[in-house]
Amino acid sequence: MPEVFDEGKIDWEKLRAALGEDVNFTDERYRLNWAGKSDAFRVMQEASTSTLVPCREESVDFDNTQNIFIEGENMEVLKVLQKSYFGKVKMIYIDPPYNTGNDSFIYPDRFAESREEYMRRVGDKDENGYMLRDGMFRKNSKENGQYHSNWLNMMMPRLYLAKSLLREDGVIFVSIDDNEVHNLRLLMNEIFGEENFLSSVIWEKRFTRSNNAKTFTTLTEQILVYRKSDILNNIKEPRSAKADSIYSNPDNDPRGDWTSVSYVNPATKEQRPNLSYPLFNPITQKEIIHPTNAWKYEKTTYEQHIKENRLYWGKNGENTYPRLKKFLSEMDGGMVPVDLWRQEDTGTTDQGSKELEALMGRKVFDFPKPVSLIKRALSIIIDNEERTGLFLDFFAGTAPTAQAIMELNHEDGGNRKYICVQLPEPCDENSEAGKAGYKTIADIAKERIRRAGAKIRTTTETGQTPDLGFKVFKLTDSNFKQWRKIRGSEKETWKQQVLDFVDPIAENATIANMVYELLLKSGKDLNSTVEHKDNYYVVNGNVLVLMLESTTQETIDAVLALHPEKVIALDRIFENNDQLKTNTALQMKDAGITFITI
Repeated sequence: MPEVFDEGKIDWEKLRAALGEDVNFTDERYRLNWAGKSDAFRVMQEASTSTLVPCREESVDFDNTQNIFIEGENMEVLKVLQKSYFGKVKMIYIDPPYNTGNDSFIYPDRFAESREEYMRRVGDKDENGYMLRDGMFRKNSKENGQYHSNWLNMMMPRLYLAKSLLREDGVIFVSIDDNEVHNLRLLMNEIFGEENFLSSVIWEKRFTRSNNAKTFTTLTEQILVYRKSDILNNIKEPRSAKADSIYSNPDNDPRGDWTSVSYVNPATKEQRPNLSYPLFNPITQKEIIHPTNAWKYEKTTYEQHIKENRLYWGKNGENTYPRLKKFLSEMDGGMVPVDLWRQEDTGTTDQGSKELEALMGRKVFDFPKPVSLIKRALSIIIDNEERTGLFLDFFAGTAPTAQAIMELNHEDGGNRKYICVQLPEPCDENSEAGKAGYKTIADIAKERIRRAGAKIRTTTETGQTPDLGFKVFKLTDSNFKQWRKIRGSEKETWKQQVLDFVDPIAENATIANMVYELLLKSGKDLNSTVEHKDNYYVVNGNVLVLMLESTTQETIDAVLALHPEKVIALDRIFENNDQLKTNTALQMKDAGITFITI
Protein backbone atom coordinates (compact mmCIF):
# COMPACT_ATOMS: atom_id res chain seq x y z
CA MET A 1 0.00 0.00 0.00
CA PRO A 2 2.31 2.81 -1.19
CA GLU A 3 -0.42 5.38 -0.58
CA VAL A 4 -0.05 5.13 3.21
CA PHE A 5 3.59 6.27 3.23
CA ASP A 6 4.84 9.86 3.37
CA GLU A 7 8.59 10.43 3.04
CA GLY A 8 9.26 6.81 4.00
CA LYS A 9 7.11 6.82 7.13
CA ILE A 10 3.61 5.47 7.75
CA ASP A 11 0.87 8.09 7.82
CA TRP A 12 -1.47 6.44 10.35
CA GLU A 13 -4.46 8.49 9.23
CA LYS A 14 -4.03 7.20 5.67
CA LEU A 15 -3.49 3.66 6.89
CA ARG A 16 -6.75 3.71 8.88
CA ALA A 17 -8.54 5.07 5.82
CA ALA A 18 -7.01 2.38 3.61
CA LEU A 19 -8.19 -0.29 6.03
CA GLY A 20 -11.64 1.25 6.14
CA GLU A 21 -11.49 1.93 9.87
CA ASP A 22 -11.71 5.74 9.91
CA VAL A 23 -12.31 7.48 6.60
CA ASN A 24 -12.27 10.96 8.07
CA PHE A 25 -9.31 13.13 7.10
CA THR A 26 -8.58 16.17 9.28
CA ASP A 27 -8.20 19.62 7.71
CA GLU A 28 -9.67 18.64 4.33
CA ARG A 29 -8.77 21.33 1.82
CA TYR A 30 -6.66 21.63 -1.29
CA ARG A 31 -3.19 22.83 -0.35
CA LEU A 32 0.47 21.91 -0.29
CA ASN A 33 1.66 21.07 3.19
CA TRP A 34 4.81 19.52 4.63
CA ALA A 35 6.82 19.12 7.83
CA GLY A 36 8.49 22.37 8.83
CA LYS A 37 6.47 24.73 6.63
CA SER A 38 5.46 27.02 9.52
CA ASP A 39 9.04 27.20 10.71
CA ALA A 40 10.21 28.05 7.19
CA PHE A 41 7.76 30.97 7.13
CA ARG A 42 9.13 32.26 10.43
CA VAL A 43 12.72 31.99 9.24
CA MET A 44 11.82 33.89 6.07
CA GLN A 45 10.29 36.72 8.09
CA GLU A 46 13.20 37.10 10.49
CA ALA A 47 15.22 40.25 9.82
CA SER A 48 18.72 39.72 8.49
CA THR A 49 21.70 40.75 10.59
CA SER A 50 24.04 40.49 7.60
CA THR A 51 25.35 42.96 5.07
CA LEU A 52 27.38 43.04 1.88
CA VAL A 53 30.95 44.30 1.73
CA PRO A 54 32.82 45.24 -1.47
CA CYS A 55 35.77 43.18 -2.60
CA ARG A 56 37.59 45.35 -5.13
CA GLU A 57 40.59 43.08 -5.54
CA GLU A 58 38.41 40.26 -6.94
CA SER A 59 36.32 42.56 -9.15
CA VAL A 60 36.81 43.74 -12.72
CA ASP A 61 36.36 47.48 -13.42
CA PHE A 62 34.61 47.99 -10.07
CA ASP A 63 34.02 51.75 -10.47
CA ASN A 64 32.37 51.54 -13.89
CA THR A 65 30.58 48.21 -14.20
CA GLN A 66 26.88 47.72 -13.45
CA ASN A 67 27.13 43.93 -13.03
CA ILE A 68 27.23 42.36 -9.57
CA PHE A 69 28.45 39.03 -8.21
CA ILE A 70 27.59 38.28 -4.57
CA GLU A 71 29.32 35.53 -2.64
CA GLY A 72 27.16 34.28 0.20
CA GLU A 73 24.17 32.24 1.33
CA ASN A 74 21.39 33.21 -1.02
CA MET A 75 18.46 33.56 1.40
CA GLU A 76 20.37 36.04 3.54
CA VAL A 77 21.46 37.87 0.37
CA LEU A 78 17.86 38.07 -0.86
CA LYS A 79 16.85 39.58 2.48
CA VAL A 80 19.67 42.14 2.32
CA LEU A 81 18.61 43.17 -1.21
CA GLN A 82 14.92 43.66 -0.38
CA LYS A 83 14.94 47.38 0.33
CA SER A 84 17.24 48.42 -2.52
CA TYR A 85 15.93 46.13 -5.26
CA PHE A 86 12.24 45.69 -4.42
CA GLY A 87 10.29 45.45 -7.69
CA LYS A 88 13.31 46.17 -9.91
CA VAL A 89 14.26 42.80 -11.42
CA LYS A 90 13.02 42.10 -14.94
CA MET A 91 13.70 38.37 -15.00
CA ILE A 92 14.98 35.64 -12.69
CA TYR A 93 16.58 32.42 -13.89
CA ILE A 94 17.64 29.82 -11.32
CA ASP A 95 18.95 26.27 -11.47
CA PRO A 96 18.46 25.09 -7.86
CA PRO A 97 19.44 21.70 -6.40
CA TYR A 98 17.23 19.02 -7.93
CA ASN A 99 17.06 16.93 -4.75
CA THR A 100 18.37 13.80 -6.41
CA GLY A 101 19.70 12.38 -3.14
CA ASN A 102 23.27 13.11 -4.22
CA ASP A 103 23.29 16.91 -4.08
CA SER A 104 23.78 19.07 -0.99
CA PHE A 105 22.06 22.22 0.14
CA ILE A 106 21.88 24.39 3.22
CA TYR A 107 19.56 23.20 5.97
CA PRO A 108 18.44 24.61 8.31
CA ASP A 109 18.24 28.35 7.69
CA ARG A 110 18.90 29.35 11.30
CA PHE A 111 22.32 30.88 11.19
CA ALA A 112 22.37 32.07 14.81
CA GLU A 113 22.24 28.61 16.36
CA SER A 114 25.28 26.53 17.14
CA ARG A 115 25.96 23.04 15.84
CA GLU A 116 24.92 21.62 19.22
CA GLU A 117 21.64 23.57 19.18
CA TYR A 118 20.99 22.36 15.66
CA MET A 119 21.66 18.75 16.59
CA ARG A 120 19.36 18.94 19.62
CA ARG A 121 16.57 20.49 17.58
CA VAL A 122 16.55 18.08 14.65
CA GLY A 123 17.78 15.02 16.53
CA ASP A 124 20.35 14.31 13.82
CA LYS A 125 23.78 13.06 14.89
CA ASP A 126 25.24 12.68 11.39
CA GLU A 127 28.96 13.30 11.77
CA ASN A 128 29.39 13.76 8.03
CA GLY A 129 27.83 17.22 8.25
CA TYR A 130 30.13 20.13 9.02
CA MET A 131 29.30 23.66 10.09
CA LEU A 132 30.37 26.79 8.28
CA ARG A 133 29.17 30.32 8.95
CA ASP A 134 26.41 29.92 6.40
CA GLY A 135 24.85 26.85 7.96
CA MET A 136 25.04 23.12 7.59
CA PHE A 137 26.12 21.51 4.33
CA ARG A 138 24.42 18.14 4.24
CA LYS A 139 23.48 15.61 1.61
CA ASN A 140 19.69 15.42 1.62
CA SER A 141 19.52 11.64 1.59
CA LYS A 142 16.32 9.92 0.55
CA GLU A 143 16.57 7.85 3.72
CA ASN A 144 16.43 10.76 6.18
CA GLY A 145 12.64 10.76 6.66
CA GLN A 146 11.95 14.35 5.54
CA TYR A 147 13.42 14.17 2.09
CA HIS A 148 10.87 16.31 0.21
CA SER A 149 10.12 18.50 3.23
CA ASN A 150 13.77 19.54 3.58
CA TRP A 151 13.88 20.61 -0.05
CA LEU A 152 10.60 22.54 0.20
CA ASN A 153 11.80 24.26 3.39
CA MET A 154 14.88 25.35 1.50
CA MET A 155 13.04 26.55 -1.62
CA MET A 156 9.92 28.21 -0.23
CA PRO A 157 11.42 31.23 1.58
CA ARG A 158 13.81 31.95 -1.28
CA LEU A 159 11.03 31.97 -3.85
CA TYR A 160 8.89 34.28 -1.70
CA LEU A 161 11.79 36.71 -1.28
CA ALA A 162 12.65 36.49 -4.98
CA LYS A 163 9.08 37.28 -5.99
CA SER A 164 9.20 40.61 -4.15
CA LEU A 165 12.28 41.60 -6.15
CA LEU A 166 10.51 41.05 -9.50
CA ARG A 167 8.92 43.91 -11.41
CA GLU A 168 5.14 43.68 -11.75
CA ASP A 169 5.71 42.57 -15.35
CA GLY A 170 8.59 40.30 -14.32
CA VAL A 171 9.10 36.61 -15.11
CA ILE A 172 10.86 33.76 -13.30
CA PHE A 173 12.34 30.65 -14.96
CA VAL A 174 13.21 27.67 -12.73
CA SER A 175 15.06 24.63 -14.08
CA ILE A 176 14.07 21.35 -12.45
CA ASP A 177 13.86 17.62 -13.14
CA ASP A 178 11.40 14.86 -12.29
CA ASN A 179 12.49 14.52 -8.66
CA GLU A 180 10.70 17.67 -7.49
CA VAL A 181 8.87 19.15 -10.49
CA HIS A 182 5.50 18.09 -9.05
CA ASN A 183 6.17 19.77 -5.71
CA LEU A 184 7.76 22.83 -7.31
CA ARG A 185 4.71 23.38 -9.51
CA LEU A 186 2.41 23.33 -6.47
CA LEU A 187 4.79 25.52 -4.47
CA MET A 188 5.00 28.13 -7.22
CA ASN A 189 1.23 28.04 -7.63
CA GLU A 190 1.01 28.93 -3.95
CA ILE A 191 3.60 31.72 -4.14
CA PHE A 192 2.96 33.25 -7.57
CA GLY A 193 -0.66 32.18 -8.07
CA GLU A 194 -1.88 29.41 -10.33
CA GLU A 195 -3.23 32.05 -12.73
CA ASN A 196 0.32 33.33 -13.27
CA PHE A 197 1.68 30.02 -14.56
CA LEU A 198 2.92 30.55 -18.12
CA SER A 199 4.55 27.30 -19.20
CA SER A 200 6.36 24.13 -18.30
CA VAL A 201 9.05 24.19 -20.97
CA ILE A 202 10.53 20.84 -21.96
CA TRP A 203 14.27 21.06 -22.62
CA GLU A 204 16.07 18.27 -24.49
CA LYS A 205 19.19 18.05 -22.35
CA ARG A 206 21.04 15.20 -24.08
CA PHE A 207 21.36 13.49 -27.45
CA THR A 208 21.50 9.81 -26.62
CA ARG A 209 20.01 7.38 -24.15
CA SER A 210 22.03 6.04 -21.22
CA ASN A 211 22.88 2.35 -21.30
CA ASN A 212 23.12 2.40 -17.50
CA ALA A 213 19.40 3.11 -17.04
CA LYS A 214 17.31 0.22 -15.80
CA THR A 215 13.92 1.60 -16.85
CA PHE A 216 13.57 4.91 -18.75
CA THR A 217 16.44 7.10 -19.90
CA THR A 218 15.76 10.75 -19.12
CA LEU A 219 16.50 12.98 -22.11
CA THR A 220 14.64 16.05 -20.87
CA GLU A 221 14.28 18.47 -18.00
CA GLN A 222 11.61 21.07 -17.31
CA ILE A 223 11.78 24.83 -16.89
CA LEU A 224 8.78 26.23 -15.02
CA VAL A 225 7.87 29.77 -16.09
CA TYR A 226 5.71 32.11 -13.97
CA ARG A 227 4.93 35.81 -14.21
CA LYS A 228 4.68 38.15 -11.24
CA SER A 229 1.20 39.43 -12.19
CA ASP A 230 -1.26 39.66 -15.07
CA ILE A 231 0.21 43.04 -16.02
CA LEU A 232 2.37 40.84 -18.23
CA ASN A 233 -0.12 39.50 -20.79
CA ASN A 234 2.06 39.22 -23.88
CA ILE A 235 5.52 37.72 -24.31
CA LYS A 236 7.59 37.05 -27.40
CA GLU A 237 10.98 35.70 -28.28
CA PRO A 238 13.24 37.10 -31.02
CA ARG A 239 12.62 35.85 -34.51
CA SER A 240 15.07 33.26 -35.76
CA ALA A 241 16.47 32.67 -39.23
CA LYS A 242 14.67 29.33 -39.19
CA ALA A 243 11.34 31.03 -38.49
CA ASP A 244 11.92 33.59 -41.25
CA SER A 245 12.93 30.94 -43.79
CA ILE A 246 9.27 30.10 -44.50
CA TYR A 247 8.73 33.58 -45.99
CA SER A 248 9.17 34.15 -49.74
CA ASN A 249 7.69 36.28 -52.51
CA PRO A 250 6.49 34.05 -55.38
CA ASP A 251 4.25 36.77 -56.88
CA ASN A 252 6.76 39.65 -56.49
CA ASP A 253 4.48 41.52 -54.12
CA PRO A 254 5.95 45.03 -53.54
CA ARG A 255 5.35 44.62 -49.80
CA GLY A 256 8.08 41.97 -49.68
CA ASP A 257 8.31 38.39 -48.42
CA TRP A 258 5.25 36.68 -47.05
CA THR A 259 3.87 33.38 -45.90
CA SER A 260 0.25 32.24 -46.03
CA VAL A 261 -2.44 30.62 -43.92
CA SER A 262 -5.52 28.67 -44.88
CA TYR A 263 -8.78 30.55 -45.56
CA VAL A 264 -10.92 27.51 -44.72
CA ASN A 265 -12.63 27.38 -41.33
CA PRO A 266 -12.57 24.07 -39.41
CA ALA A 267 -16.23 24.74 -38.60
CA THR A 268 -18.92 23.48 -40.99
CA LYS A 269 -21.45 25.58 -42.91
CA GLU A 270 -24.15 24.44 -40.53
CA GLN A 271 -22.11 25.58 -37.53
CA ARG A 272 -21.16 28.97 -38.99
CA PRO A 273 -23.77 29.90 -41.65
CA ASN A 274 -22.76 33.59 -41.51
CA LEU A 275 -19.31 32.61 -42.81
CA SER A 276 -20.60 30.64 -45.78
CA TYR A 277 -20.64 32.61 -49.05
CA PRO A 278 -19.17 32.26 -52.59
CA LEU A 279 -15.59 33.44 -53.33
CA PHE A 280 -14.31 34.59 -56.72
CA ASN A 281 -11.03 33.39 -58.25
CA PRO A 282 -9.81 36.40 -60.31
CA ILE A 283 -7.37 34.27 -62.34
CA THR A 284 -9.75 31.49 -63.45
CA GLN A 285 -12.81 33.78 -63.29
CA LYS A 286 -14.67 31.05 -61.42
CA GLU A 287 -16.90 31.26 -58.36
CA ILE A 288 -15.82 29.01 -55.48
CA ILE A 289 -18.06 27.50 -52.80
CA HIS A 290 -16.68 25.12 -50.19
CA PRO A 291 -18.81 21.96 -50.19
CA THR A 292 -18.78 21.39 -46.40
CA ASN A 293 -16.90 24.09 -44.46
CA ALA A 294 -17.28 27.81 -43.80
CA TRP A 295 -14.61 30.47 -44.35
CA LYS A 296 -12.58 31.99 -41.50
CA TYR A 297 -13.72 35.56 -42.13
CA GLU A 298 -16.93 37.48 -42.61
CA LYS A 299 -17.77 38.69 -46.12
CA THR A 300 -16.88 42.34 -45.38
CA THR A 301 -13.41 41.22 -44.20
CA TYR A 302 -13.05 39.06 -47.34
CA GLU A 303 -13.84 42.08 -49.49
CA GLN A 304 -11.19 44.08 -47.62
CA HIS A 305 -8.67 41.29 -48.28
CA ILE A 306 -9.42 41.56 -52.01
CA LYS A 307 -8.81 45.33 -51.98
CA GLU A 308 -5.49 44.82 -50.17
CA ASN A 309 -4.40 42.00 -52.51
CA ARG A 310 -3.99 39.60 -49.60
CA LEU A 311 -5.48 36.49 -51.25
CA TYR A 312 -3.17 34.07 -53.05
CA TRP A 313 -4.73 31.57 -55.44
CA GLY A 314 -1.46 30.08 -56.70
CA LYS A 315 0.82 31.33 -59.47
CA ASN A 316 -1.70 30.40 -62.16
CA GLY A 317 -4.83 30.27 -60.03
CA GLU A 318 -4.46 26.54 -59.51
CA ASN A 319 -5.31 26.59 -55.78
CA THR A 320 -8.78 25.24 -55.05
CA TYR A 321 -9.17 27.72 -52.20
CA PRO A 322 -7.28 30.95 -51.50
CA ARG A 323 -4.63 31.46 -48.82
CA LEU A 324 -4.23 34.66 -46.79
CA LYS A 325 -0.89 36.48 -47.03
CA LYS A 326 1.02 37.32 -43.83
CA PHE A 327 3.90 39.71 -44.55
CA LEU A 328 7.25 39.49 -42.78
CA SER A 329 7.41 43.29 -42.68
CA GLU A 330 4.26 43.31 -40.54
CA MET A 331 5.69 41.05 -37.86
CA ASP A 332 6.51 42.95 -34.65
CA GLY A 333 10.02 41.52 -34.38
CA GLY A 334 9.08 38.63 -32.16
CA MET A 335 7.20 35.35 -32.13
CA VAL A 336 5.25 33.45 -29.52
CA PRO A 337 7.56 31.09 -27.56
CA VAL A 338 7.00 27.35 -27.71
CA ASP A 339 7.20 24.94 -24.77
CA LEU A 340 9.68 22.54 -26.41
CA TRP A 341 13.29 23.73 -26.56
CA ARG A 342 15.28 21.40 -28.75
CA GLN A 343 18.93 20.60 -28.19
CA GLU A 344 20.02 22.01 -31.56
CA ASP A 345 18.79 25.44 -30.43
CA THR A 346 19.76 25.41 -26.76
CA GLY A 347 22.62 22.95 -26.36
CA THR A 348 22.95 20.00 -23.99
CA THR A 349 24.45 19.26 -20.59
CA ASP A 350 27.49 17.79 -22.37
CA GLN A 351 27.88 21.01 -24.31
CA GLY A 352 27.70 23.00 -21.08
CA SER A 353 30.54 20.92 -19.64
CA LYS A 354 32.67 21.23 -22.77
CA GLU A 355 32.29 24.99 -23.11
CA LEU A 356 33.24 25.52 -19.46
CA GLU A 357 36.19 23.16 -19.76
CA ALA A 358 37.41 24.98 -22.87
CA LEU A 359 37.11 28.36 -21.14
CA MET A 360 38.80 27.29 -17.89
CA GLY A 361 41.47 25.10 -19.47
CA ARG A 362 40.40 21.99 -17.55
CA LYS A 363 37.34 20.27 -16.14
CA VAL A 364 36.28 22.02 -12.92
CA PHE A 365 32.52 21.38 -12.63
CA ASP A 366 30.06 18.68 -13.69
CA PHE A 367 27.17 19.48 -16.02
CA PRO A 368 26.69 23.25 -15.83
CA LYS A 369 23.82 24.57 -17.91
CA PRO A 370 24.86 25.47 -21.48
CA VAL A 371 25.08 29.20 -22.11
CA SER A 372 22.79 28.91 -25.13
CA LEU A 373 19.96 27.54 -22.97
CA ILE A 374 20.10 30.49 -20.61
CA LYS A 375 20.44 32.94 -23.51
CA ARG A 376 17.16 31.67 -24.90
CA ALA A 377 15.39 32.28 -21.58
CA LEU A 378 17.05 35.68 -21.17
CA SER A 379 16.03 36.78 -24.64
CA ILE A 380 12.29 36.41 -23.96
CA ILE A 381 10.69 39.79 -24.71
CA ILE A 382 8.41 41.07 -21.97
CA ASP A 383 8.56 44.79 -22.76
CA ASN A 384 9.46 47.26 -25.50
CA GLU A 385 12.99 47.58 -24.15
CA GLU A 386 13.85 43.93 -24.41
CA ARG A 387 17.63 44.48 -24.56
CA THR A 388 17.86 46.18 -21.18
CA GLY A 389 16.86 45.45 -17.60
CA LEU A 390 18.15 43.73 -14.49
CA PHE A 391 18.46 39.93 -14.39
CA LEU A 392 18.93 37.83 -11.24
CA ASP A 393 20.32 34.34 -10.66
CA PHE A 394 20.62 33.41 -6.98
CA PHE A 395 21.72 29.81 -7.62
CA ALA A 396 24.50 30.97 -9.92
CA GLY A 397 26.74 27.89 -9.78
CA THR A 398 29.62 28.56 -12.16
CA ALA A 399 27.79 31.68 -13.46
CA PRO A 400 26.68 30.67 -16.97
CA THR A 401 23.98 33.34 -16.57
CA ALA A 402 26.61 36.07 -16.29
CA GLN A 403 28.37 34.77 -19.40
CA ALA A 404 25.07 34.51 -21.29
CA ILE A 405 24.19 38.14 -20.54
CA MET A 406 27.61 39.42 -21.60
CA GLU A 407 27.40 37.44 -24.85
CA LEU A 408 23.86 38.65 -25.59
CA ASN A 409 24.90 42.27 -25.03
CA HIS A 410 27.85 41.71 -27.34
CA GLU A 411 25.66 40.15 -30.03
CA ASP A 412 22.78 42.64 -30.10
CA GLY A 413 24.21 45.79 -28.51
CA GLY A 414 22.00 45.38 -25.43
CA ASN A 415 22.54 46.81 -21.99
CA ARG A 416 21.33 44.03 -19.72
CA LYS A 417 22.70 43.93 -16.16
CA TYR A 418 22.99 40.97 -13.81
CA ILE A 419 23.13 40.08 -10.15
CA CYS A 420 24.52 36.59 -9.58
CA VAL A 421 24.58 35.02 -6.11
CA GLN A 422 26.58 31.93 -5.23
CA LEU A 423 27.33 30.22 -1.94
CA PRO A 424 31.06 29.72 -1.22
CA GLU A 425 30.51 25.96 -1.18
CA PRO A 426 33.89 24.24 -0.73
CA CYS A 427 35.43 22.27 -3.57
CA ASP A 428 36.79 18.87 -2.63
CA GLU A 429 40.59 19.13 -2.38
CA ASN A 430 40.91 15.96 -4.46
CA SER A 431 38.58 17.16 -7.22
CA GLU A 432 39.85 18.67 -10.47
CA ALA A 433 38.70 22.08 -9.28
CA GLY A 434 40.49 21.64 -5.95
CA LYS A 435 43.70 20.55 -7.66
CA ALA A 436 43.46 23.63 -9.90
CA GLY A 437 43.45 25.85 -6.81
CA TYR A 438 39.75 26.69 -6.62
CA LYS A 439 38.63 26.61 -2.99
CA THR A 440 34.92 27.21 -3.60
CA ILE A 441 32.35 27.08 -6.40
CA ALA A 442 32.09 30.86 -6.06
CA ASP A 443 35.80 31.11 -6.96
CA ILE A 444 35.14 29.09 -10.12
CA ALA A 445 32.25 31.40 -11.01
CA LYS A 446 34.30 34.58 -10.60
CA GLU A 447 37.13 33.21 -12.72
CA ARG A 448 34.65 32.11 -15.39
CA ILE A 449 33.23 35.63 -15.62
CA ARG A 450 36.73 37.11 -15.91
CA ARG A 451 37.71 34.70 -18.69
CA ALA A 452 34.42 34.99 -20.56
CA GLY A 453 34.72 38.79 -20.48
CA ALA A 454 38.32 38.68 -21.69
CA LYS A 455 37.34 36.36 -24.55
CA ILE A 456 34.52 38.68 -25.66
CA ARG A 457 36.84 41.68 -25.41
CA THR A 458 39.25 40.14 -27.95
CA THR A 459 36.45 39.83 -30.53
CA THR A 460 34.94 43.29 -30.00
CA GLU A 461 35.65 46.31 -32.18
CA THR A 462 36.94 49.46 -30.52
CA GLY A 463 34.16 51.60 -29.11
CA GLN A 464 31.61 48.79 -29.09
CA THR A 465 32.65 46.92 -25.94
CA PRO A 466 29.71 45.93 -23.71
CA ASP A 467 29.95 45.97 -19.92
CA LEU A 468 32.30 43.05 -19.22
CA GLY A 469 33.18 43.95 -15.65
CA PHE A 470 31.58 42.94 -12.36
CA LYS A 471 31.56 44.14 -8.77
CA VAL A 472 32.21 41.45 -6.16
CA PHE A 473 30.44 41.70 -2.81
CA LYS A 474 30.60 39.23 0.05
CA LEU A 475 27.98 38.48 2.66
CA THR A 476 29.23 39.13 6.17
CA ASP A 477 28.08 40.20 9.61
CA SER A 478 26.76 43.71 10.07
CA ASN A 479 29.17 46.53 10.86
CA PHE A 480 26.86 47.41 13.72
CA LYS A 481 26.35 45.48 16.95
CA GLN A 482 23.22 43.38 17.13
CA TRP A 483 20.94 43.40 20.17
CA ARG A 484 20.97 39.95 21.73
CA LYS A 485 17.97 38.25 23.25
CA ILE A 486 18.91 37.55 26.85
CA ARG A 487 16.99 34.79 28.63
CA GLY A 488 15.79 35.52 32.17
CA SER A 489 16.38 38.65 34.18
CA GLU A 490 20.14 38.77 34.67
CA LYS A 491 20.55 42.44 35.49
CA GLU A 492 24.30 42.53 35.01
CA THR A 493 24.01 40.97 31.55
CA TRP A 494 21.36 43.47 30.53
CA LYS A 495 23.40 46.33 31.98
CA GLN A 496 26.53 45.24 30.10
CA GLN A 497 24.64 45.03 26.82
CA VAL A 498 23.30 48.58 27.28
CA LEU A 499 26.84 49.81 27.97
CA ASP A 500 28.11 47.94 24.89
CA PHE A 501 25.65 49.89 22.76
CA VAL A 502 26.99 53.29 23.81
CA ASP A 503 29.06 52.83 20.66
CA PRO A 504 27.07 50.56 18.32
CA ILE A 505 29.93 50.02 15.84
CA ALA A 506 31.14 46.42 15.67
CA GLU A 507 34.75 45.68 16.49
CA ASN A 508 35.76 44.65 12.96
CA ALA A 509 33.79 47.37 11.14
CA THR A 510 35.48 49.55 8.53
CA ILE A 511 34.37 52.85 7.02
CA ALA A 512 34.29 51.42 3.47
CA ASN A 513 32.08 48.53 4.55
CA MET A 514 29.76 50.80 6.54
CA VAL A 515 29.23 52.93 3.42
CA TYR A 516 27.68 50.01 1.53
CA GLU A 517 25.69 48.73 4.49
CA LEU A 518 24.13 52.16 4.98
CA LEU A 519 23.50 52.39 1.22
CA LEU A 520 21.47 49.19 1.36
CA LYS A 521 19.65 50.14 4.56
CA SER A 522 18.72 53.45 2.91
CA GLY A 523 17.26 51.71 -0.15
CA LYS A 524 20.07 52.66 -2.54
CA ASP A 525 21.37 50.02 -4.92
CA LEU A 526 24.89 48.64 -5.12
CA ASN A 527 25.63 50.61 -8.30
CA SER A 528 25.05 53.95 -6.58
CA THR A 529 27.74 56.56 -7.20
CA VAL A 530 29.81 57.17 -4.07
CA GLU A 531 32.11 60.20 -3.91
CA HIS A 532 34.49 60.58 -0.96
CA LYS A 533 35.00 64.18 0.06
CA ASP A 534 36.59 65.77 3.13
CA ASN A 535 35.37 63.51 5.98
CA TYR A 536 32.05 62.58 4.33
CA TYR A 537 30.62 60.55 1.45
CA VAL A 538 28.16 61.83 -1.15
CA VAL A 539 25.81 59.24 -2.66
CA ASN A 540 24.01 59.69 -6.00
CA GLY A 541 24.69 63.41 -6.27
CA ASN A 542 22.94 64.99 -3.33
CA VAL A 543 20.47 62.23 -2.45
CA LEU A 544 22.37 60.96 0.59
CA VAL A 545 25.38 62.08 2.62
CA LEU A 546 27.20 59.75 5.04
CA MET A 547 29.30 61.30 7.80
CA LEU A 548 31.37 58.46 9.23
CA GLU A 549 34.89 59.71 9.97
CA SER A 550 35.02 63.01 11.87
CA THR A 551 33.34 66.38 11.70
CA THR A 552 33.67 70.08 12.39
CA GLN A 553 31.37 73.03 11.83
CA GLU A 554 33.15 73.56 8.49
CA THR A 555 32.24 70.01 7.46
CA ILE A 556 28.62 70.57 8.52
CA ASP A 557 28.48 73.78 6.47
CA ALA A 558 29.86 71.97 3.41
CA VAL A 559 27.23 69.25 3.73
CA LEU A 560 24.42 71.81 4.16
CA ALA A 561 25.57 73.57 1.00
CA LEU A 562 24.86 70.36 -0.96
CA HIS A 563 21.17 70.38 0.12
CA PRO A 564 20.98 66.58 0.40
CA GLU A 565 17.72 64.76 1.03
CA LYS A 566 19.13 62.76 3.94
CA VAL A 567 22.24 62.79 6.13
CA ILE A 568 23.35 59.79 8.23
CA ALA A 569 26.08 60.37 10.81
CA LEU A 570 27.83 58.22 13.37
CA ASP A 571 27.22 59.58 16.85
CA ARG A 572 30.87 59.10 17.79
CA ILE A 573 32.15 61.63 15.22
CA PHE A 574 30.83 64.41 17.46
CA GLU A 575 33.28 63.24 20.18
CA ASN A 576 30.92 64.03 23.07
CA ASN A 577 30.41 67.55 21.70
CA ASP A 578 26.69 67.75 22.47
CA GLN A 579 26.53 71.38 21.42
CA LEU A 580 27.82 70.64 17.91
CA LYS A 581 25.49 67.66 17.60
CA THR A 582 22.45 69.70 18.75
CA ASN A 583 23.29 72.60 16.44
CA THR A 584 23.78 70.21 13.54
CA ALA A 585 20.37 68.62 14.12
CA LEU A 586 18.70 72.06 14.24
CA GLN A 587 20.48 73.28 11.10
CA MET A 588 19.49 70.12 9.21
CA LYS A 589 15.88 70.48 10.32
CA ASP A 590 15.77 74.15 9.25
CA ALA A 591 17.16 73.14 5.84
CA GLY A 592 14.49 70.42 5.41
CA ILE A 593 17.08 67.63 5.55
CA THR A 594 16.36 64.29 7.25
CA PHE A 595 19.14 63.84 9.81
CA ILE A 596 19.83 60.47 11.46
CA THR A 597 22.55 59.56 13.93
CA ILE A 598 23.74 56.05 14.73
